[in-house]
Amino acid sequence: MARLTATSLTCLRGPRLVFEGLDFSLDAGDALLLTGPNGSGKSSLLRLLAGLLSPLDGQITANGRPISDDMEGHRAATAYLGHLDPIKSTLSVQENARFWATLLGTPDRVDTALATLNLTELAALSGRVLSSGQRRRLSLTRLLLSPADLWLLDEPTVGLDTNAVAAVEQMVMDHRAQGGVVILSTHIEFQLPGAKTLDLGDFTPAAFRSEAPV
Repeated sequence: MARLTATSLTCLRGPRLVFEGLDFSLDAGDALLLTGPNGSGKSSLLRLLAGLLSPLDGQITANGRPISDDMEGHRAATAYLGHLDPIKSTLSVQENARFWATLLGTPDRVDTALATLNLTELAALSGRVLSSGQRRRLSLTRLLLSPADLWLLDEPTVGLDTNAVAAVEQMVMDHRAQGGVVILSTHIEFQLPGAKTLDLGDFTPAAFRSEAPV
């Protein structure tokens, strides 16, 4: 992905104006760290960028073209990791990874993805017996299985121990080194060298501020 740009982006959720007039521009290899208090719109912005929500105003472009012109193509070029872990409890760790890899056309990446997130020894375990941290690590394998250039990560380290966080930091670093773009929110310290920072609290109208997560 050569460039991702947001121009005068405004987000409305129900009756609430979450943020307005938001601008940023990212080139290949860039990272953007989203900060701001609860309710400032970090999750909403990531969903807008993923094409899961539509802005009230403003525009998102990828390589100079509005993503709305080819939403299917944009979603294919995007890997979005939200709060929920979409794991099928009836499938094993390896079967879940193979299912995603088949959908993404990357069956040759399964073993490497599991090894990267220290899941090889858990490959035969059923999804229903995994801990929250193990479920999160399994969900994160989707990033390694995806050919997408743009990674949108909403609190990717929730439930992870120190070693797993370090693995995710390395994944992000490697993706950027290959020209990928990463946008993430996190409430913990996360090594993201050279990243830009966007405080969404700066774009939230005072009259609409609340502590309700969006």
